[in-house]
Amino acid sequence: MFSYSEPTLVTDPALLAVLEELRAREPIFHHPEFGTRRSDFDRMMAREFWEVGASGRRYSRESILDELERRYAGDDVDAPMEATDFHCRRLADEVYLLTYTLFQGKRKTRRATIWQRIDAEWMIVFHQGTIVQSEGAR
Repeated sequence: MFSYSEPTLVTDPALLAVLEELRAREPIFHHPEFGTRRSDFDRMMAREFWEVGASGRRYSRESILDELERRYAGDDVDAPMEATDFHCRRLADEVYLLTYTLFQGKRKTRRATIWQRIDAEWMIVFHQGTIVQSEGAR
């Protein structure tokens, strides 16, 4: 029988400044201070960006840009969000994996974003959201 246990996720103290920088940017595309226009989002995303949505579907960079443009042009209002359990891991020089849990109303997802710092600017390389629960209490 498979034995389940949660990993112990502790960010290396040397990465705490990076963790705080990235934490301020998550959940991605939900911080107006970093922009609300297609051109703003375009600058945040690496050319090879793609994502796996909570549905399990893969989305191209272009489809995400189209959706963000539609969302910010309308009156879409996100459910209140709370992000917790942030963890940062260095994958390579200036490349980091940031993971966290996001609560949006009754929906709970685990999120993972790969970030790359290029010339002091943060770029999103990859993002994935996985639904943990969609109804009930935490």
